[in-house]
Amino acid sequence: MLTRNIYEPEHEMFRDAVRKFFQKELTPFHGEWEKAGKVPRDFWRKAGEQGLLCPQVPEEYGGAGGDYRYLAIVDEELGLAGASGPGFAVHSDIVCGYMLKYASEDQKRQWLPKMVTGEVVTAIAMTEPGTGSDLQGVKTTALLDGNHYVVNGNKTFISNGQNADLVIVVAKTDPSLGAKGISLLLVEADRDGFARGRNLDKMGMHAADTSELFFTDVRVPTSNLLGPEEGKGFAQLMSELPQERLGIALNAQAVAQYAYDLTVAYVKERKAFGKTVFDFQNTRFKLAELKTQVEVGWAFCDKCIEHHLRHELTATDAAMAKLWVTEMLGRVVDEGVQLHGGYGFMNEYPITRLYTDSRVQRIFGGTSEIMKELISRSI
Repeated sequence: MLTRNIYEPEHEMFRDAVRKFFQKELTPFHGEWEKAGKVPRDFWRKAGEQGLLCPQVPEEYGGAGGDYRYLAIVDEELGLAGASGPGFAVHSDIVCGYMLKYASEDQKRQWLPKMVTGEVVTAIAMTEPGTGSDLQGVKTTALLDGNHYVVNGNKTFISNGQNADLVIVVAKTDPSLGAKGISLLLVEADRDGFARGRNLDKMGMHAADTSELFFTDVRVPTSNLLGPEEGKGFAQLMSELPQERLGIALNAQAVAQYAYDLTVAYVKERKAFGKTVFDFQNTRFKLAELKTQVEVGWAFCDKCIEHHLRHELTATDAAMAKLWVTEMLGRVVDEGVQLHGGYGFMNEYPITRLYTDSRVQRIFGGTSEIMKELISRSI
């Protein structure tokens, strides 16, 4: 693998701590969590104690004040561990990003310290049963009534939906204005009228709780509006999507590396016709293709991190990263299953789980088709 120069020694020390924590507290239990359908809350708190949650939060709010690279390391190490359960990216990369950029001082002091410790788990509710990538079409409303908003609507495919204590809800405070009527609201999960639906039965990512959420006349104080005024929600969403998509790309890139490494190890041990599967020229050529694609992915991801640290990562850059890396991941896990032969179809083999877990990477955070549309606008 080419030398990665994007990280400093202090980042690599953090990576070592994250990796050791996952080896002790995550890997031995992930199979149990897949059967349970979610990650236990005590794991979130342990992760908080180790500084894995929201490491970019300033010290005044209980965080470590790290740069984006600390978030990237957690995303990568989850992928390298083959663990799809912990919804840290939603909590730390996405929700925390909105909180740091748009929350009031009171909101920051109320929520950020608890997000850092894992005492509070967060989610963001964008997708609805009839609205996916087209966020302008959301039907959920938050209509003003005195000093409260009254929230009504349904959300689906919400990551961390079962565990979440606090949800950023995308809603229309003025349905007549289309995208300009969208606002973001902080909704606590213990409010009257809020209900969680079932933990959704998915093709993969079985340890990740993914839920339907229902809002029926949920009264939320106007002080829970995220940002200084109504109608800025769509612009806020657009401004934060590049970091979300970069995080998806980094995790997918790490999963691709893990899948490749698993496959290389397997074919060097598996015997067929008196020699290892690796000894066949077709196997070596396939692995050469995969190795090249994985290396190219790391190089592009590192360049995107570099740009993001300088606040120069564009929506197009992030879309290209998500598109190329997640599509590459699909090719790697598919070939990995093929080179495992019949065992690649057995759930006890990690490559099988990676295959089913990875399919959604080309869908969430904006489908590959939407990424192509965004990229084409820059041409």
